[in-house]
Amino acid sequence: MTEPPFFAPPAGFVRLRLRLAWNGAGFAGWQAQLNAPSVQDTLHAALVRLSGEGVARPVAAGRTDAGVHAAAMPAHVDVPEGFRIPPDRLARALNAHLPPSVAVLEAGPAPGGFHARFSCTERRYSYLLLAAPQRHPLWAGRALHVPGPFDVPAMNAAAARLLGTHDFAAFATREDRQTVREVRALAVHPGPPVPGGSVWEVRVAGESFLRHMVRGLVGTLLLVGQGKLVPEEVAVILAGRERAQAGANVPGYGLTFTGASYRGFEP
Repeated sequence: MTEPPFFAPPAGFVRLRLRLAWNGAGFAGWQAQLNAPSVQDTLHAALVRLSGEGVARPVAAGRTDAGVHAAAMPAHVDVPEGFRIPPDRLARALNAHLPPSVAVLEAGPAPGGFHARFSCTERRYSYLLLAAPQRHPLWAGRALHVPGPFDVPAMNAAAARLLGTHDFAAFATREDRQTVREVRALAVHPGPPVPGGSVWEVRVAGESFLRHMVRGLVGTLLLVGQGKLVPEEVAVILAGRERAQAGANVPGYGLTFTGASYRGFEP
């Protein structure tokens, strides 16, 4: 097995590794935006308040969409060698300067050559669906409410046809990169019961995803669950590469980045 690529911080800096969680409701995603709040900008501002302008902008494993949450997002930040906060106290220090919607769960020295984005070999997401006759306030902003029940076995039969390495252009939005990706896991799992209904969790894993790809996959599986598509049609949509043939993007608020893996580095 080949060694992972080595990514070093600039001269005069040391790299720290972070694990973050956030509620995405008030953010335009991770990536810095000109006229909207982002998690990256919010975290960087907290770092600057602790150490001054010399700290670099943090880098995360994934660039989440507006409204998308994160339960365990790996990130790194390069700080000057004289950074005054010990790594074992950094999480608490940063959290004192972060809003309630963002938290640093862990912080410590990054292993040599680690890069939160480019060293990442797998990213995992979960999308929550609330299947119940009525909406439920405690799931608002966390799960997409679907008034009627849906056919979970049919959804999983369709999901099985999307596993592996394919051209996923039919499920991406305004994508100018090459559109071949590998989906390593995609399935619908039962979640906790709610009065008169249930929560279902669509879990997906792969090394990387196209813009809005996960939300497009879930939207298409939902059409299958509602009987508007049969599982065999999903394979035809995949092969056709036409975005208009697949399901609409489900809202971002039901999606959570749940974790990542790194070959050659401890999670």
